[in-house]
Amino acid sequence: MMDEIQKRILMEVADLHEVPEGAYNIRANGVSAARNVTANIDIISKEDGSGIDIYIKPGTVNESVHIPVVLSQSGLKEMVYNDFHIGANCDVVIVAGCGIHNCGDQDSEHDGIHRFFVGENAKVKYVEKHYGSGEGTGKRILNPVTEVTMEAGSSMEMEMVQIKGVDNTNRVTTADLAAGASLVVRERLMTHGDQEAISSYFVNLNGAGASTDVVSRSVARDMSYQKFDSRITGNAPCTGHTECDAIIMDQAKILAIPQLEANDIDAALIHEAAIGKIAGEQIIKLMTLGLTEAEAEEQIINGFLK
Repeated sequence: MMDEIQKRILMEVADLHEVPEGAYNIRANGVSAARNVTANIDIISKEDGSGIDIYIKPGTVNESVHIPVVLSQSGLKEMVYNDFHIGANCDVVIVAGCGIHNCGDQDSEHDGIHRFFVGENAKVKYVEKHYGSGEGTGKRILNPVTEVTMEAGSSMEMEMVQIKGVDNTNRVTTADLAAGASLVVRERLMTHGDQEAISSYFVNLNGAGASTDVVSRSVARDMSYQKFDSRITGNAPCTGHTECDAIIMDQAKILAIPQLEANDIDAALIHEAAIGKIAGEQIIKLMTLGLTEAEAEEQIINGFLK
């Protein structure tokens, strides 16, 4: 059974108000709290207890897998390995994410390695949300690693969200795409206080017709620090685009490092980066509608991160 704090965190990271339909594995404070499998989706614990293997049968469509993690015990630190084996011609949604509620004086940390093996012509939407809460002095630390191997004709859309409460995060995502595979990444990030967030995306376009579009939108407030490191390598006739669009506020710092490497004459690669403060005329316009300056800033930020 999960307590009310754990249920609230679960709602934040996976939009779950009740037990989801389909396959799921809910992890709470280092142990499996609930699990369900379906005829097409199986979830098996690794023998050493370090994580799970998710097997999705070829041809599975209109099904979902939820694998959220919640931590509410101060001082708990764990490393989890989850492998996703997605069969050919699938069309599925995978919802992950981790929430930490820390009211103590010890750091709480969840490090997760997710490996995706996406079969030919399969289609995957992957949603990963991070959330932190609690009034303790202990930090809330999340270090996710995502490794993606995509076979010919497959496609994957990744939604990476971290808006509140995480003190330190170092996200590393790597992907290898075969011919005709497509990867789209949409990152939304906000830091405040003295938080630090590092995001790294390394995509290798190895087959003819492979493509990727990696876009990050972020807001850095107070004394926080962000680093966005994106590298697209074109090893075949392919298309790639990476973009960082950031709002900087107060005494925050942002470092954007978009990189391109073309190893084929028909590799078409583009990068963009923009960092700036909120335009004064935007705030003034909203204040004429009756909002305070603080309310105007929040409206602009909320719209930017949607």
